[in-house]
Amino acid sequence: MDILSISGAAYLVAALLFILALAGLSKHETASQGWVYGVAGMVLALVTTLLQVADAGRVTPVIVLVAAVAVGAVIGLWRAKVVEMTGMPELIALLHSFVGLAAALTGWNGHLEAGSYSDGIHRTEVFVGVFIGAVTFTGSIVAFLKLSARMKSAPLMLPGKNVINVGALVIFMTLTVAYCITPALGLLIAVTALALALGWHLVASIGGGDMPVVVSMLNSYSGWAAASSGFLLQNDLLIVTGALVGSSGAYLSYVMCKAMNRSFISVIAGGLGIEAGPSSDQDYGEYREISAEDTAEVLLSASSVVITPGYGMAVAQAQYPVAELTRLLREKGVDVRFGIHPVAGRLPGHMNVLLAEAKVPYDIVLEMDEINDDLVDTDIVLVIGANDTVNPAAAEDPASPIAGMPVLRVWEAKNVVVFKRSMATGYAGVQNPLFFRENSQMLFGDAKTRIEEIVVALSRVPA
Repeated sequence: MDILSISGAAYLVAALLFILALAGLSKHETASQGWVYGVAGMVLALVTTLLQVADAGRVTPVIVLVAAVAVGAVIGLWRAKVVEMTGMPELIALLHSFVGLAAALTGWNGHLEAGSYSDGIHRTEVFVGVFIGAVTFTGSIVAFLKLSARMKSAPLMLPGKNVINVGALVIFMTLTVAYCITPALGLLIAVTALALALGWHLVASIGGGDMPVVVSMLNSYSGWAAASSGFLLQNDLLIVTGALVGSSGAYLSYVMCKAMNRSFISVIAGGLGIEAGPSSDQDYGEYREISAEDTAEVLLSASSVVITPGYGMAVAQAQYPVAELTRLLREKGVDVRFGIHPVAGRLPGHMNVLLAEAKVPYDIVLEMDEINDDLVDTDIVLVIGANDTVNPAAAEDPASPIAGMPVLRVWEAKNVVVFKRSMATGYAGVQNPLFFRENSQMLFGDAKTRIEEIVVALSRVPA
């Protein structure tokens, strides 16, 4: 059996392993198994590629490939070891940029190798691959800068931004036709510059409240970029894997847009048709503060408690004391549940991963739609580091930048305690009138420290 037959069979097995990985990662209970499938598929793909290169009988490409894999593995292991969970969203965005850059460089290589001898199909693959890769590259860089607070989260509102986006796509299609007729280097340079600028503008035009959708959207872009590289390199596994990532990322983005009452087309088109609402300078009155000890007393008198976590819980690494608080309250007969907004945190499933890490039972961790109607009958809601996902302005203020976004209606509960470091606005830059409601009280400070104080106070009371 020749190497092509062996590699074809190996790539098929690797593709199946990637499909099993996606299926496993879709549930908490099978996530670790899905991870094993994914790693096994990637190892098989790398080994098969190495064997293909070695079969050509040239030593230098083998050495270069092994060195590249080794360097990438060392950097990957190092980053995986040192990155905090709160840093995962921006790290993922940065990794997407590498995929986009690789696709763009592969397209350029395809042009330089084939030149004027390529046919129309190959020229289209080159041009589209460079365009998708370059858009993914700069778009992911902007997402990284926004998520890491190196760039303001507010949307960039250039005059005629919708015309800019549509015009860029029209120019791209025109350049594609011209390149297919005559594959001039100047046209490839022009589309690269156009795509780099468009990628930057698309993501810069999307506000902080929609950034979790942007991360999954860029995941989709990176998949299509990989698929385009697969066509250029005639690599079936890259095509299949890219299509899997691209389609799953697109579907996740669509599901999240539906959950946030956002237009899928609007988000992927850089906020097409959306104008930023005015920032709210309204005077909501005075807020009330509460101490950790008083919060413990309120919790002891409650029969039902709902905890709604957000990015602040991740920053404070408060999931472990939250799990201990949950255990204590349940031992004392209090019904404790969690309400998770679809975009809580900066990454889809961010809060679910943190709570699973702290061994919080899956059956009490509920999605927003599952728990929202029960909040009106809840004695107390603990809002731990959440802001935009519990903001009444989304439901009550049509002029708010987050108007129409479904939120956890925590203000309907009898009492609300909000854990925050300060009165600063959330990631979307919108003030939250919840903090000033009559049934709301603020517990300032580090969330982990404050919850630990509550746990100590509860521990003194016999079960």
